[in-house]
Amino acid sequence: MNQEKIGLFIRELRKEKNMTQEQLAENLGVTDKSVSRWENGKTMPDYTLLKPLCDELG
Repeated sequence: MNQEKIGLFIRELRKEKNMTQEQLAENLGVTDKSVSRWENGKTMPDYTLLKPLCDELG
């Protein structure tokens, strides 16, 4: 898995939904710094967040 590509994909989908990192973070119960780290390819979302993340981003 390429973390950078996944991060860019998350960012792209979030922006299509006109959501801020803060809004996405609040909906998922994480910090906006966590979302930032995902989008910058530094970390990956926890596997327990994958379904909720997919639901949020469509």
